Amino acid sequence: MKSTLTCSLLAALLLVACMGAAAWLDCWFMRWNGNRARDFNPLRIAIGGGQKLFAGHFYRKADVYFHSGMYPTVFDNNESFKTPHMAEDTGATGSKNRGDEENYLGQPRDLIDRFSRNFFPSRHTHLDQGGAGGGKELAEREGGEVREILPWLRLASVLDPEEPLTYTVTAYWLRDRMRKVREAELVLQEGLRHLPKHPTLLFELGRVYFKDRRDPTRARNIWVGATEEWQRQEAPKADPDLFLLEQIQAHLAQLEQEAGNFSAALRYWEQAKALSPNPSAVQERIDELRQYQAPAEAPKRPSTP
Repeated sequence: MKSTLTCSLLAALLLVACMGAAAWLDCWFMRWNGNRARDFNPLRIAIGGGQKLFAGHFYRKADVYFHSGMYPTVFDNNESFKTPHMAEDTGATGSKNRGDEENYLGQPRDLIDRFSRNFFPSRHTHLDQGGAGGGKELAEREGGEVREILPWLRLASVLDPEEPLTYTVTAYWLRDRMRKVREAELVLQEGLRHLPKHPTLLFELGRVYFKDRRDPTRARNIWVGATEEWQRQEAPKADPDLFLLEQIQAHLAQLEQEAGNFSAALRYWEQAKALSPNPSAVQERIDELRQYQAPAEAPKRPSTP
């Protein structure tokens, strides 16, 4: 009888200990940075580490849709599609595209090949230019067909929330082509929650305030902060994003120039020139700006008798 009571108490003690350990482990797991369930996203839990692959697929699908279906396969020449055109057009990323993007199929090999091209997308078009079936006026009216790429970009950002380019591309098309500035700002703020102080996201957010909100003071503060974050996050890398830094400096130069702060503008233009792949074009901007700084014509010396 006594041994039975002892065994029951030990079993109860072990049960309480196990429940306590489980509760402690649950709290620790929910605070752990590697916890995939911390945002309670069933899709992410189900896909796991493959979510980045699916995100890249949906991002590419958005660019395919942007080209109205005309897109090279693995058997075609991909040199002019290394950088997605919908991202290249935003100016937020450097282009790696080479060659003729309209002729990746090459010349028709024979009459059959020429005739078959009438039955699939074989003409290079962009949705912001009206796509394959409409004019530019249709594309610009309420965003035209451009809004059709946004669901693909949204899926890509959900599956891979740590890819900054997805947020910048989405924000660009929202504010620049669809005039939905508030929605673009919300997209960038969501990106900054996943990637705090990321210089790419800060750069695009500064463009929102400079070009759309007409708030140069806030834009300046954001871009200065983006420069500091670039130095902290990108500069130590073996292959830093110099294109991004050049864009930030060039936009700061433009802001200071419009504000009449010519000395600061010249300083930023000089920094942009050192990073630009086309320094002669930046030098023209510098020479033009220096004309504004040139003093008025010096008074002539009185002639000596």
